Amino acid sequence: MEFENDIFVSYAHIDDQPLIEGTKGWVTSLHRALAIRLSQLLGREPRIWRDPKLQGNDVFADKLVERLPRVALLVSVISPRYVRSDWCLRELSEFVKATAATGGPRLGDKVRVFKVVKTPVPHGEHPEQLRDILGYEFFALDPDSGRAREFSQTADTEAQKQYWAKLDDLAHDIAEFLQSMESQRAPSPRVDDITRAVMPTPVESGPQPEPQPQPQREQQTVYLADTSFDLRDKRDAIKRELHGRGHIVVPDRPLPLVDSECRQFVREQLAGCRLSVHLIGETYGLVPEGGTESLVVLQNELAIERSLADTDFIRLIWKQPELSSEDDRQQRFIEHLETDARIQVGADVLETTLEDFKTTINNRLAQPKKSAVKEEAVGESSAELVRIYLICDQRDGAATAELEDCLFDKGYEVTLPVFEGDEAQVRRDHEENLSICDAVLLYYGAGNELWMRRKLREVQRSAAYGRAKPMVAKAIYTAPPSSPEKEHLRTREAIVLHQEGSFSQVVLEPFLAQLKGVGA
Repeated sequence: MEFENDIFVSYAHIDDQPLIEGTKGWVTSLHRALAIRLSQLLGREPRIWRDPKLQGNDVFADKLVERLPRVALLVSVISPRYVRSDWCLRELSEFVKATAATGGPRLGDKVRVFKVVKTPVPHGEHPEQLRDILGYEFFALDPDSGRAREFSQTADTEAQKQYWAKLDDLAHDIAEFLQSMESQRAPSPRVDDITRAVMPTPVESGPQPEPQPQPQREQQTVYLADTSFDLRDKRDAIKRELHGRGHIVVPDRPLPLVDSECRQFVREQLAGCRLSVHLIGETYGLVPEGGTESLVVLQNELAIERSLADTDFIRLIWKQPELSSEDDRQQRFIEHLETDARIQVGADVLETTLEDFKTTINNRLAQPKKSAVKEEAVGESSAELVRIYLICDQRDGAATAELEDCLFDKGYEVTLPVFEGDEAQVRRDHEENLSICDAVLLYYGAGNELWMRRKLREVQRSAAYGRAKPMVAKAIYTAPPSSPEKEHLRTREAIVLHQEGSFSQVVLEPFLAQLKGVGA
């Protein structure tokens, strides 16, 4: 049916009272901004109904019930007052009932109710109809005080930035939903319309160019793991990026808070995904009832389980550079990410900027599945070359000769950096080597500590250069001249190999042990 209104905004009137006399209330400001943004996205003015005069003593049937069946979507502005208001809860209940006459409360796997959380309310106190809906949280917890700071159009610069980002997410999702509803109501084209559409347009003369096929962007499903509260804004930014590229993001509803139910739900969500994305912050996060691990750790464990069963499944883990935590549980988890081979197998653990991480996600999704690559390579030798990228300073070219010869004699393909030529070409060659090599050996000789750290960061960012698989082994080989920095070098990002005196193959054994079986 045709709807009289696109959106009905349900809210507690106390939440629209301005804190400063003469300014507009929070809900009024949201209404206006949402209407403008939706107009830009839809190409038409949205019909938003919010009756500021409707009060609990009005005749409910006359003013609300009769109009609700002609409303496409409901936006509920959640606050402590909203969940305690019989009037607001009745609006929600009556809308859900009214949807029975217009196709039901869902369109596919989407619900016709959008939950805007203005002020935090414990999840268990949310109306039952809204508990399984992911909300748009217009607030953040202050890391020092633990208090919620609401986003608004008049807040400080950072809170305003968060407000507009949240509003844009809300507007995009509502616009997509309304367009989906409109496409389902659109009449089928008539036969003569189709004929005119497919018949070529007459032209005066001359051969016409063949129509070029338009590249189609493959839609894929990504598991974007729920995060601890301190990383919600970064998760939202990645979700926004993925949606903008046409991908499906799951989970699309809150994780169950009982451990056994949560595990079953996450497994089901992961089963249909090509890739999982995990963001690691300073806080440990919520531990579901009956469990011992936080939701963040639990999702990572189940993603490992999924990757062991499917070699085409990709895991990307992002953590802030120099990340540490005052929570012992989280600190242990961070250390395991850096040192536990089981966690690292089949995954890339990246310490990059968020923008570089988003680029990595997009690059991985654009790559063909391993199974497809293997099918194309039928007939080729199953024994592949194992490529080691031996990174060194230009001054160390001669000093690396024995090391290079040793690795080559053991059957490895060894590549050194190019130092001569156009700077841009040299850089591209370096990035390409990082993208295709199986292992990296960083020769720390003539270069200083800053050089070594810069090269190690480039190795960490190698996924952003288009790597299709995790690095098998990473090592730093300290060589003469000796220095206190080299002697005390420690890192969880790579094996540290110390050469004392002349070259000895024994120093390489830990590195070679990680390469065993690769390419066989």
